[in-house]
Amino acid sequence: MFSHRHKSPLVSPSSSRFVTETVNGSHNFVIKGYSLAKGIGVGKHIASETFTVGGFQWAIYFYPDGKNPEDNSAYVSVFIALASEGTDVRALFELTLVDQGTHGKHKVHSHFDRSLESGPYTLKYRGSMWGYKRFFRRTMLESSTFLKDDCLKLNCTVGVVVSAIDSSRLHSIDVPESDIGAHFGMLLENEEGSDVTFNVRGVKFHAHKLVLAARSPEFESEFLNGMEEDNHEIVVVDMEPKVFKDISVNSVANILALADRFSAMDLKSVCLKFAAENLVGTGSALPLAVVLEVSRLLSEMVFCSVYRSV
Repeated sequence: MFSHRHKSPLVSPSSSRFVTETVNGSHNFVIKGYSLAKGIGVGKHIASETFTVGGFQWAIYFYPDGKNPEDNSAYVSVFIALASEGTDVRALFELTLVDQGTHGKHKVHSHFDRSLESGPYTLKYRGSMWGYKRFFRRTMLESSTFLKDDCLKLNCTVGVVVSAIDSSRLHSIDVPESDIGAHFGMLLENEEGSDVTFNVRGVKFHAHKLVLAARSPEFESEFLNGMEEDNHEIVVVDMEPKVFKDISVNSVANILALADRFSAMDLKSVCLKFAAENLVGTGSALPLAVVLEVSRLLSEMVFCSVYRSV
């Protein structure tokens, strides 16, 4: 008798990659009054504010009288310290003393250039440091263009090493980005299913109660609890209709007032942030992020102006 061997069906192959890379970040540290910092003592440092790179806190330590007692304050020392809890944190470093003269010949000590030779540096615990005890001879520093108006400028770059396994099947499915904003826009343009109207000094804006209630507790209370079923119109007497049609710097205050009135807290935050960071003149258009947030949070009321102005 002959035996028949059945071939097993082929299984779709899978693949994986082990990816090691660095998460980089930089910090500028300005030391004003260098001459007054001298004499604080060997081994004592001036620390920068902590900064975050790769999920860890870091700080720059500058030693005006040096870190090594044996050098008798002949050198200044500079180190980068791990300022948060961590174990065996691997990183690359670069320290730059900025030349404040016209030549721009900065003094750079870079670990990035030597990574193939020695690999990343490992910091064992909080307080571990990388740097140079003899970063610069003091007499040379004080007669150089690195020191200007009794001020030194240091730049530190940290590259934290992170590793991960990237595993994916051969046949992956791409998920498209959400286009819910466009769908809301279409819903508002054709006014299909609208069940509430905002009467802004005679100009009417059609909206949908559920959409507004989902984004504003004030609307939720008014539409779902307080409003009579046959009352489909809200009269807004303290707002100009052009606020809905002219999304510009000049209308930020009005939009903010509207957001405050209807308890749209996210929109209030966006407007306040924009006002604090970007109001450098008048008549400039709001950035796309603000327009989209306005659209998303106040739904139809502001969608009407956004989509009709595109």
